[in-house]
Amino acid sequence: MSGLKRRSFIQSAGAAGAAAALYGPQVASAKSRHAAANDEIGFGLIGAGGRGNQVIGGFHKLDGVNVVAVADPDIRRAKKTAESVDAENVYTDLRKLLEDPAVDAVVIATCNHWHCLAAVWAMQAGKDVYVEKPLSHSQWEGRQVVKAARKYDRVCQLGTQQRSDPMQAQIKDYLHNEKALGEIEYVQANRFGRRAEIGKRDTPLEIDKEVDYDLWLGPAQEEPIYRNSLHYDWHWDWNTGSGEMGNWGVHVLDDVRNVVFQDSVTLPTRVLATGGRVWWDDAGDTPNVHYTYFDTGKIPTIIALSNLPASPDSGKGQWASKAGRIVGGPSTGYAVKCEGGVYLGGRGFGQAYDSDGKKLRSFKGGDMTKLHFQNFLDAVRSRKNETLNAEIEVGHHSTGWCNLANVGYRVGREMSSQAGAASDVGFDTWPLVLDEMKTQLARFGVAPSDAVIASSPMLAHDPETEQFTGQHADVANRFLKREYRKGYVVPEIG
Repeated sequence: MSGLKRRSFIQSAGAAGAAAALYGPQVASAKSRHAAANDEIGFGLIGAGGRGNQVIGGFHKLDGVNVVAVADPDIRRAKKTAESVDAENVYTDLRKLLEDPAVDAVVIATCNHWHCLAAVWAMQAGKDVYVEKPLSHSQWEGRQVVKAARKYDRVCQLGTQQRSDPMQAQIKDYLHNEKALGEIEYVQANRFGRRAEIGKRDTPLEIDKEVDYDLWLGPAQEEPIYRNSLHYDWHWDWNTGSGEMGNWGVHVLDDVRNVVFQDSVTLPTRVLATGGRVWWDDAGDTPNVHYTYFDTGKIPTIIALSNLPASPDSGKGQWASKAGRIVGGPSTGYAVKCEGGVYLGGRGFGQAYDSDGKKLRSFKGGDMTKLHFQNFLDAVRSRKNETLNAEIEVGHHSTGWCNLANVGYRVGREMSSQAGAASDVGFDTWPLVLDEMKTQLARFGVAPSDAVIASSPMLAHDPETEQFTGQHADVANRFLKREYRKGYVVPEIG
């Protein structure tokens, strides 16, 4: 769109932009007509951190994208990002960006605790939404985003870009149609990626005056911060983040839902979790070792997660796992154990082995990130949500597995229990995985029975209601919805 056409559109759309929050469906129709009738789509970025820059930079390279606005509570970051993508409008408050009539679609790359409220507000304002993973900070608020997408007729995609890799269709055909490795027996997802401590201050962190801290907190509670950095390390604080399970865990478990279950399983029916924050003496409270068993009613599934090195004195290297298999799994990825062999999958690659460990076939991925961005852009133009590779309800379910794994750990911590993880789950590989965890912990002077390790009892969960049921449900359900600060409450969408 030429500058003249853009200015004409802004003038004609001003009234609609001002009424967006009150007249979501009507504004949505106007925006849909604009997106369909013009090649150029105006993008706004909410959250100008490292990931935000990567995503908006990718969209900026696509034909027909005009990045017009950037918002971040840290105005310096907003200005720097805006300059890199030639955006004219810079805001501290995302609500000002959502009032901008030049913005047709937004990228949300904030801290986790902001994802859902920002997405709901954006869709109420008539914007389409590309939101980074994890979708939600708690399960209830993720469901409100799905409801908002339906109510306001918005295009909404989660940033699980591996969904757009053409390799995934080849793998599904290999495992399910050809049944090249026979019936699937179980799945183990892995995230063994080393991270560092985040520090532990004696006095609360002083917030930079250039940061609007009230906006940065948004829905989160105002609590003193004792880590060294405000940005990024919010991942390891339950108030604002979801730990490694909500960071890399979403990607890996989304792969499992897509490739193994072909999305036939929305959420697990039982969850059991164990782990702790060990070795580090820092201000984080999310686990750096976190193992979870999921009962899907079909194929038993495990995720094994560790942010520790192989041993305290190893400068590099990751832990490894091959419980119940001849072939070990990838450090970040998943292993599908079948009656005739094993498939190992990860970002951009896949390998199939027979029962003797002989490689049968390799798979290679494509440019998944560019394809995922283009997939969203195409859906914005066509208004066909069914063409999205990671439509928001799919993203809600994949995020949900991680939310439930986190609930399991937090229930175990609250109940001060170490006994649950050793219980018989009716799946003989789970004890082998626990033995591997025990071996790794021993190298750091920790035993599964130590107080630093928490284990939940087996928690029953109803995928239809997205609520825990039965024994201990009262404890577990408290973690499905958080308390919000006044002025930043995620609304219940009717």
